[in-house]
Amino acid sequence: MEQLREEFADSTVEEQRLTENRQRKKYWYKWGPYLSERAWATVREDYSYNGDAWANFPFEHANSRVFRWGEDGLFGVSDNRQYICMSLALWNGKDSRLKERLFGLTGPQGNHGEDVKELYYYLDNTPTHSYMKALYKYPFKKAFPYEQLVEENGKRGYQDMEYEIYDVDGLFKEEETGDTPYFDVFFEMAKDADDEHDLNFRITVHNRSKTEAGELYIAPQIFFRNTWAWDGTESKERPSLVRDNDAANLINVTHKKYGKSQIVFQPSPGGFGGDGDADAEDVEAKLLFTDNESNLVKLYNSKENPSKFTKDAFEEYLVHGNEDAVNPENRGTKACAVYHFKNIPPGEYVTVRYKYTDDKEGRIFPAEDLAVIDEDQFDTIFDQREEEADDFYWRITPLPISDEMRNIQRQAFAGMLWTKQFYNFVYDNWYNGDPKVKPRPPPDRANGRNKKWKHLYIEDILSMPDKWEYPFFASWDSAFHCIPLSMIDPHFAKGQLDLLTREWYMHPNGQIPAYEWNFEDVNPPVHAWAVYRVFKIERNLYHREDRVFLESVFQKLLLNFTWWVNRKDRDGRNVFEGGFLGLDNIGIFNRSEPLPTGGTLEQADSTGWMAFFCLQMLNIALELAKENRVYESIASKFFEHFLLISDSMSFDYSHEFSDSGELIKKVMKQSLWNDTDKFYYDAISWSADNKTQLPIRSLVGLIPLYASMTLEPSILSQFPRFKKRVDWFVNNRPDIFERNVASMSKKGVGERLLMALVTKDRLEAILRRLLDETEFLSDYGIRSMSKYHEKHPFEMNVGGQTYKVQYLPGESDSGMFGGNSNWRGPIWFPTTFLIVEALQRFYLYYGSEFKVECPVGSGEYLNLAEVAEEIASRMIHLFVRDENGERAIYSGDHSKFLSTDPHFKDYITFFEYFEGDTGRGLGATHQCGWTALISKWISDVGLSCVRLPRTPRSSVSAAEAIAEQAQEATGRTDHKSERWARRKSAKSLVNFTAHVLDLSEEEKTHHKNGVRTGNTPRSSVGSVISQTDVDAAEQGVENIDLKENRRRALSNTESLHDLVAH
Repeated sequence: MEQLREEFADSTVEEQRLTENRQRKKYWYKWGPYLSERAWATVREDYSYNGDAWANFPFEHANSRVFRWGEDGLFGVSDNRQYICMSLALWNGKDSRLKERLFGLTGPQGNHGEDVKELYYYLDNTPTHSYMKALYKYPFKKAFPYEQLVEENGKRGYQDMEYEIYDVDGLFKEEETGDTPYFDVFFEMAKDADDEHDLNFRITVHNRSKTEAGELYIAPQIFFRNTWAWDGTESKERPSLVRDNDAANLINVTHKKYGKSQIVFQPSPGGFGGDGDADAEDVEAKLLFTDNESNLVKLYNSKENPSKFTKDAFEEYLVHGNEDAVNPENRGTKACAVYHFKNIPPGEYVTVRYKYTDDKEGRIFPAEDLAVIDEDQFDTIFDQREEEADDFYWRITPLPISDEMRNIQRQAFAGMLWTKQFYNFVYDNWYNGDPKVKPRPPPDRANGRNKKWKHLYIEDILSMPDKWEYPFFASWDSAFHCIPLSMIDPHFAKGQLDLLTREWYMHPNGQIPAYEWNFEDVNPPVHAWAVYRVFKIERNLYHREDRVFLESVFQKLLLNFTWWVNRKDRDGRNVFEGGFLGLDNIGIFNRSEPLPTGGTLEQADSTGWMAFFCLQMLNIALELAKENRVYESIASKFFEHFLLISDSMSFDYSHEFSDSGELIKKVMKQSLWNDTDKFYYDAISWSADNKTQLPIRSLVGLIPLYASMTLEPSILSQFPRFKKRVDWFVNNRPDIFERNVASMSKKGVGERLLMALVTKDRLEAILRRLLDETEFLSDYGIRSMSKYHEKHPFEMNVGGQTYKVQYLPGESDSGMFGGNSNWRGPIWFPTTFLIVEALQRFYLYYGSEFKVECPVGSGEYLNLAEVAEEIASRMIHLFVRDENGERAIYSGDHSKFLSTDPHFKDYITFFEYFEGDTGRGLGATHQCGWTALISKWISDVGLSCVRLPRTPRSSVSAAEAIAEQAQEATGRTDHKSERWARRKSAKSLVNFTAHVLDLSEEEKTHHKNGVRTGNTPRSSVGSVISQTDVDAAEQGVENIDLKENRRRALSNTESLHDLVAH
């Protein structure tokens, strides 16, 4: 079986490209979707004295003002340094502006902060960006309602729902007629099979109206990022775009870094296949040229512009009819090709094709005064790349899950890859201004924002949380991004984690930068967890152990750990502050500011995170110790530090001394654990003997669950120096050891030890709240705050001001942290993902005999692996259609339209967080970063997640739906649905849990009491082939055909399921 797993590794064409890229034979990463969706109103572009980024560079300036630090555009593509950029522009003949970029509200304009007000979807993408596809929905009967969206949202408060673009009647659907007068604009890019610099673009526009024809201008653009304004490059050395002398549709591209290349815009078919269309003339592209320079005359009433032709020329030309705005010499640093479709009939479509290449031989052909491409060959490239993408993603998830589930996962991966962005920030040039630009920025502007981060020098492709709402990296977001990324491109995932620890990111004191609004802020320390998780995923999926990566990042994380200990545990008591910690408004006070009560906030979550950090570092140290014994002593250091943190979090001491100073007695008190409520709380501490707990049931009290790890007997015997240190603690500090490590006399399954912050009693107590549907457990996952606080808010009066925390399942009711996120009730993916993993680790220790009622009051008792699976399934239910065909993420007045309309129903939006009761998507609409964790869960539990949303675990009402899903996946009509829902044996659950946690083969052996595992459900194509293939492979049969095995696997699901269960 192992031989077969290794044979199928790197078996698809896309994996071969990744190998070429990794081995530097070809640079497939060179071109990708690296433009931002929003470059305006970012901190990088803010040069104001008061640091008001929203007002300093508003949306209204974006079409006329040059960006300093990076470009944006609709479905923008660029090279990895964003020198040459390509994007899409549209105009319906009615809008007040050319649609060159996505529109949204600024932080002050939105009633819940900034928010994009467009409908667009990332449909497909591969790790090398050999194929990309996205969709933009563009209304044509009505003008785009820019002013209406601002005005209507301005009338609403924190308590109101946001006014969305689909709330505008007649824009995407007319209430009276039911017609849908808009265009579906599909954007695709495909790279040549052999030349990674040969880019093919195809735009297909469908008129979705049943009665109305529509006018449309399609204007694909090519332009250079303006670097010459800042570095003083002379005009003769600047890059250029020049129309070809012989071909009116060909642009010659010259850049000093990349040399010469060409972009050709193919004529578009003019007919629609009806009577009289046979002789319809093609729609030919009209090339327009200008310069990527600011229009200072328009913006600031300046006397003149740096160039006669400015950035906004195409809008001036098309929308305002100003023909003098474009360069009649057909040259510049920005160009577009305008295709004017005067009348696209109802239900019809048009296609635009264009190609960028640095080698036109055999690809671009002369034809009279035009250059043309072979359209059959061109379209075949797209067909091939799309089929290769299908093969690649089937390789990632080979199980016979439903088409519905596969579509959700595919779009989650697509969003992850589409939200890569070139991120450019050099502190010295940003803060002090560019040497060639006068006047200099105001001194000490924005109250000295980020003034301690003078070392930052960033010009990298980074994974963004959301390229419109969060077009900047956030360190703890990035850690979670790397989990789904490592499933499809571990090389890129490792690069992201490595970058944040490099000297041009990490502060010399060891702090990892948080995000550009305040690099100084403190995010949860999840980096070590992500590093080890990515290492294990690559090992299990691709059979590569990158120990160099693991060791090099570990060395830098030692600095980060030291920073935490020195800066966030000022008194050396192993009880940590942390402040913000990414959970925004979860506390009664703003945790990034001094407490109005005075004193220090001892945070249960901060201390829990640090214990979690300790255990992850211990895991990595033991892994590295397998080949370098030096790491045994480092492992011992983290073992001891964990015990001290664990003890301090759960127990506090007071001391009584005699008059002579002799210790009379040491009294143990409870610290952050509340023995009455059976829950962890934050506490305000004024002194050692004066502290008050804040009894708020929130994620703060669940995060201590994360800190858990099993120690195998073989680990202790394998590492004698580490065992010696453990034995020392057993003998010399038995009190601390017994309180914080499941005791030597009560070993768990497989004779293993458990290191955890929570004892078994405390675990049971916390789980009674976690799995109670009147508290944390929602139909769609885990709430960030207990529903108990809906009727029982917690209040404090300080200095005459009342502070209150109440369960808020939806949006925030205040402007804390901009008001654009809420941790007082909604469901969040990253924190729930870690809860699920923690339960799986506890299961490996306690085994199948330890069961809890789930949900509380149901009478059904599950072991912890089953509980973990149940929570993951509920999270998947956010996206899966219910019995009415509706998705919870779209809950509300437009749910039926968004979930069931034939041109909406298959498109998924991955929101930032979700309403705690209904599952409605909230916050950023394209948070494809951590919400893409859904892709991992679909691989892990998608096969067994077959009941409908909001139905009991034991429900049989979903049988018909389950059968339909099975039929979708297999094409069979005789599939027995009950086979999909059978309970798992204990050994099967061990297999499943080991697979989900990506344990090594050695670790799996430990957890199955000496029975070595075979394939796991997701880890290999080999897990979905017949036993005949297994036998053949083990006898040395080579060249097993991947597509044939996929076909056989999908046609033989019953035997496949038996194999996986086995």
